[in-house]
Amino acid sequence: MAASTAGWFKAKVKAVPSGDSLVLMGLPSNNKPGPLPEKTITLSSLIAPRLARRGGKDEQYAWESREFLRKLCIGKEVTFRVEYTVPSIGREFGSVYLGDKNIAMLVVSEGWARVREQGQQKGEASPHLAELLRLQEQAKDQFRGQWSNVPGAAEAAVRNLPPSAIGDPSNLDAMGLLNENKGRPLQGIVEQVRDGSTVRVYLLPDFQFVQVFVAGIQSPSMGRRVAAETVNETNLTNDDSNGDASAEPRAPLTSAQRLSASSAAAAATGADPFAAEAKYFTEVRCLNRDVRIVLEGVDKFSNLIGSVFYPDGETAKDLALELVENGLAKYVEWSANMMEEDARRRLKTAELQAKKSRLRMWTNYVPPATNSKAIRDQNFTGKVVEVVSGDCIIVADDSLPFGSPLAERRVNLSSIRCPKMGNPRRDEKPAEYARDARELLRSRLIGKQVNVQMEYSRTIGMADGAPAPAASADSRVMDFGSVFLLSPVKGEGDDASAAVTSTAGSQPGLNVAELVVGRGFGQVIKHRDFEERSNYYDALLAAEARAISGKKGIYSAKASSQFKHINDLTMVSNVSFISFTFILVCLLIFILIYVYHLVHFQSSAKKARDFLPSLQRSGRIPAVVEYVLSGHRFKLWIEKETCSIAFSFSGVRCPGRDEPYSDEAIALMRRKIMQRNVEIEVETVDRTGTFLGSLWEGKANVAVTLLEAGLAKLQTSFGTDRIPDAHLLEQAEQSAKRQKLKIWENYVEGEEVSNATATAENKQKEVLKVVVTEVLGGGKFYVQTVGDQRVSSIQQQLASLNIQEAPVIGAFNPKKGDFVLAQFSMDNSWNRAMVVNAPRGGVESKNDKFEVFYVDYGNQEEVTYSQLRPLDASVPATPGLAQLCSLAFLKVPSLDDEFGDEAAQFLSEQTLGSSLQFRAMVEERDTSGGKVKGQGTGTVLVVTLVAEKSDLSINAAMLQEGLARLEKRKRWEPKDRKSILDNLEAFQNEAKTARRGIWQYGDVESDDEDELPPLSAAKKTGGRR
Repeated sequence: MAASTAGWFKAKVKAVPSGDSLVLMGLPSNNKPGPLPEKTITLSSLIAPRLARRGGKDEQYAWESREFLRKLCIGKEVTFRVEYTVPSIGREFGSVYLGDKNIAMLVVSEGWARVREQGQQKGEASPHLAELLRLQEQAKDQFRGQWSNVPGAAEAAVRNLPPSAIGDPSNLDAMGLLNENKGRPLQGIVEQVRDGSTVRVYLLPDFQFVQVFVAGIQSPSMGRRVAAETVNETNLTNDDSNGDASAEPRAPLTSAQRLSASSAAAAATGADPFAAEAKYFTEVRCLNRDVRIVLEGVDKFSNLIGSVFYPDGETAKDLALELVENGLAKYVEWSANMMEEDARRRLKTAELQAKKSRLRMWTNYVPPATNSKAIRDQNFTGKVVEVVSGDCIIVADDSLPFGSPLAERRVNLSSIRCPKMGNPRRDEKPAEYARDARELLRSRLIGKQVNVQMEYSRTIGMADGAPAPAASADSRVMDFGSVFLLSPVKGEGDDASAAVTSTAGSQPGLNVAELVVGRGFGQVIKHRDFEERSNYYDALLAAEARAISGKKGIYSAKASSQFKHINDLTMVSNVSFISFTFILVCLLIFILIYVYHLVHFQSSAKKARDFLPSLQRSGRIPAVVEYVLSGHRFKLWIEKETCSIAFSFSGVRCPGRDEPYSDEAIALMRRKIMQRNVEIEVETVDRTGTFLGSLWEGKANVAVTLLEAGLAKLQTSFGTDRIPDAHLLEQAEQSAKRQKLKIWENYVEGEEVSNATATAENKQKEVLKVVVTEVLGGGKFYVQTVGDQRVSSIQQQLASLNIQEAPVIGAFNPKKGDFVLAQFSMDNSWNRAMVVNAPRGGVESKNDKFEVFYVDYGNQEEVTYSQLRPLDASVPATPGLAQLCSLAFLKVPSLDDEFGDEAAQFLSEQTLGSSLQFRAMVEERDTSGGKVKGQGTGTVLVVTLVAEKSDLSINAAMLQEGLARLEKRKRWEPKDRKSILDNLEAFQNEAKTARRGIWQYGDVESDDEDELPPLSAAKKTGGRR
């Protein structure tokens, strides 16, 4: 209680048991959370009519008297003073002021209590007794309250109480009450709070006294008492002295209190943590307050389950939601299932937030392990290139250059799951409505600008899509986000709410996931606690509820409208595959593969030839590009014929796989026509079953686009008479030649070899602009491609990581072959790395040594366990950016050979440096290294390396210094190779003549062996630079 002056205190009215008594509690303090001290004060010198007790009835005007005082004071701040006490009955009497008004005088002036004149000689009287008596006479004269002279008013002021209100709850028909009032708000007054989630209420106007368990939640238990409390059956009349020491103890004032006192427990149990705080929370908001009760159901013990709404200013608040949000109750599934979906969702969300904040009863909560991880600050805008399925799209990031390997990003829609598309190669057919879901997104998104908000990633098992540990080798990381269509146009059948471009400004456009779910083509994933989810999860659940109620899509009894039987002319039927699988046990594997492919081509070609006349007669045919196989070859879906075909441009060819500009041609076609509506005109079919012809997107011939960009050549050896727009194709190719674009960058007028006579000798070599990052022995080194956007992207991502202290031993156990983050010892920067050597028997100390290979730079070093971290899910899982190379046409001594150290030192001096850039001409690719396992393995680019401002290659410089020799020449060599070797041989001869390096003792070459002489016994083995 807050002290005032001269024995006066400030308090707040917590409850009003009767017309002449108040339960007061101290004012809340920030320094002392939880229940506050309480005091019950009876107004001095007043006697109010008594409410009914067990088996009895109200005194006249008892309810009206209590209600007047309750409505006047409940929840308000008052000032009080204790004036006298009666120890024999343990009661305190005093004066209470509401503002500057004496509450006792207000009660008497309205005629709701009588003034007791006895007790003055004992000092047990109000100091305002004379004024109270005057006000009583005034009320009598004006016939106020219980002094009314209206005929029958006194009899009508006695409530007709049902058995439940006078201590006999056995006659209450809970199920009947529920059926009569299901979902309808009932007015009530809370008479008692048993615990935070259980209240006892008078339901008005019939005064049914019921116990209501708050739906959807459960607060901590208050425990059980050893035995029932005894209740004195004292019959007090209006003549009993108020505060007379000789009077017998008074019985509880309300039937609610009597019911509480009569309930006994079988065994004593203590209260749960935060039980008292939860009960107090409910009391200060609901006790003796007008509330609305919505009955939700009845449990098997006939207990009423309902939602309780209490007043808070001009609004009403949900008690269950408030308790859960403050960490004073937990979500309970069995009773929540009686509630509406929106209410359940709000409770579940509130509990999750309380757990995250570790509020009160969740203080020691330990979240379960999850395979999802939040992604932050990775929002981007771009154009949709491909719709993989109803819940997965590929978006081209606007911030990355066209053709970059990282430009196209796969985005899985957060928190939804659509029917699977299946896999034709494994004879898996699309699930019902899978095609509908994909077609919806294709028609609405392809080529459109979208805003992507990346939200979380999950580690998924490769085999069956089940969650997998983050460090598992047979797992992959999937990124999830919300996608918004920036300029949406409402389509036929769209959900009305989903079509709104912004919800109170919280969404930047049409939420694509909400659109899919609202059409009934997907389901919302029921996430576990602490599992990352969509930031718009509530909107998705609401859309799902609308789809269910509207019986749309997968929730309807209708079958999918998409075609179920499709002739796929690009594949062999499964019957042939099964038959060859049976033969597998009898034939050698290479014979099987040969036969299988032979049958595949024959079967596909025969099917295609059967369809050819129909496609030729149809002229221009509408189609959809399902997939871009290469720059000039595609898989098309023709709805009119219900078939899928392989289609290629007639007379136009792009670079083949692994050739320069092949990937750029594919990227251009994906941007231009992937999953777009196009028109085709079929001319013929080749021997592999691929249809040849022309393709238009809108009014533009797509082959012209390729030729204009310098990404394709026109092949006219068979003539152009049958090719539509042939003159446009020729003009486009000539334009690219004049501008020397892409494949024509080295084109010289008059030196072009015709397509008919071109050979492999004239094949253009790939030239890369690189920087050298690490030098190994034997002429091998690592490079990074200059201008590769992946380098800066990964560096920025690594720099943004907030890397904390070393992980606890046992929680992170890197093994050989695992990808991790490692701290480079030279500059303490964190980089992607692969473990190539780990301690046997697991990690025992933070100083345990690990050997790691930095996959983006090519260097390798030994680090401690404290310098390792798990690879963050936000770091792109792209292959290593360091490319292993070797000098073409040379044999360079290894580090174990004589002059091996000198060769490595010279190569380092010539190549290493942050400002040195080189042109690397790829002579060939050596794939004999197999799968990358660490430093010095994997695919090797055999290159001629030339400094940016130099005419002398590093290859020639190594020969000139006598630190390498030419590889053994062959009898027959192509002209270009012979010319290169002749030029390099001149530098080797110069070193021989000057007796430099390996030639200091004469000619070391031998006709019988191609190995360098062993290291001299006198020379010690040197380490790397």
